[in-house]
Amino acid sequence: MTDRSPDPFAPVQLGPVRLRNRVIKAATSEGRSPDGLVTDDLIEFHRGFAAGGVGMTTVAYCCVSPQAASAPGQIVMNIEALPGLRRLTDTVHDAGAAVSAQLGHAGVVAQKKLTGVTAVAPSRFVNPTSFAYCRAITRSEIAMVVDQFGEAAHVAADAGFDAVELHFGHLYLPSSFLSPLINRRKDEYGGDIDNRSRFVRQIARRVREVVGERIAVIAKLNMDDGLPGGIWIDEALRTAQLLDRDACLDALELTQGSSVFKPMYLFRGDVPVREFAGVMPPALRPGVQLMGRRLMGSYPYQDLYMLEAARQFVPVMRNTKLILLGGITNREHLQTGMREGFEFLAMGRALLREPDLVNRMIADDSTRSRCNHNNKCMVTVFGRTHCVLDPEQRYGAVAPMPATRSATSAQT
Repeated sequence: MTDRSPDPFAPVQLGPVRLRNRVIKAATSEGRSPDGLVTDDLIEFHRGFAAGGVGMTTVAYCCVSPQAASAPGQIVMNIEALPGLRRLTDTVHDAGAAVSAQLGHAGVVAQKKLTGVTAVAPSRFVNPTSFAYCRAITRSEIAMVVDQFGEAAHVAADAGFDAVELHFGHLYLPSSFLSPLINRRKDEYGGDIDNRSRFVRQIARRVREVVGERIAVIAKLNMDDGLPGGIWIDEALRTAQLLDRDACLDALELTQGSSVFKPMYLFRGDVPVREFAGVMPPALRPGVQLMGRRLMGSYPYQDLYMLEAARQFVPVMRNTKLILLGGITNREHLQTGMREGFEFLAMGRALLREPDLVNRMIADDSTRSRCNHNNKCMVTVFGRTHCVLDPEQRYGAVAPMPATRSATSAQT
């Protein structure tokens, strides 16, 4: 009997870009740019995913300004970064894949000790994780951030990126405008969901104006924040429809959760409390060990864990293709997503564990990811993001055995 399942490894069009297959390496904050610039380490990180078979890899997290950083070691998208960005895109292209730059503004997630300025939010807000005060952003600053997204997209296009991904999720600044919990504004950016969607629509329009059809434009949108009072699917559907009607996006990647409240809602699986406590200042460690699971949340992992929510968006999209994320670990999951109406499939932790997973799935249908969802990779964002089960990422490659030793060993 002929298998009529869609082929996730067939070439596909994403806006003006032709991808060799439908698998996208999802953005995972990397920490490999200590001076806000591309490093050889970052290039090799993404070369591994390209050589491993993905259709496109996503460089994360690229700040639209120095004040937009969410963690140390992130690229700032400016002219100074261009030479390194070009080396990165050339390397990925030489390995056969396309490459996207995730553009973001941290908003409430930003830390003053990192950016040098007080974090901004739609309304005054106190980050419940860091207890940092966030001031309300002004109208003129909103317009400036919109322009910064446009300027960052221009840098990405000039650097040879095939796409940009606009980060509208996880309660970063654009996402926090969508959230009724954080956005209590009384002007045209607050109130009902149409007003709260104004900022993300302005960003998408500005970016499309800047890049035209040179590159693809993707947005990453929260379906729900995973907390009482936050955005839920009904309002997220409305935002998605408004973005779709504007026809500024080529694709929409659907996500959940936040970097502010209960982050395990995004990741699911084991809660690495001990590891998080270990990277905290000594005075905070006992509190993290005691309250960490409650603060981070605890949600069991299951395959395709975002599918139930994401399938609600398939019937309402007219101009915009959809990207499925969350718990995709084998070829069957890829095919399930495509049968459900998703054009692209995004993988994160599974590829951190095995950058060559796509090539192995192409060669053998029965291949399954070795990722066990221990989530200790979450803690590595404070240094260099990597899978803790890959010793070379932590310690470096094992030195070759001396020739004389090898010969002696072979004789015993």
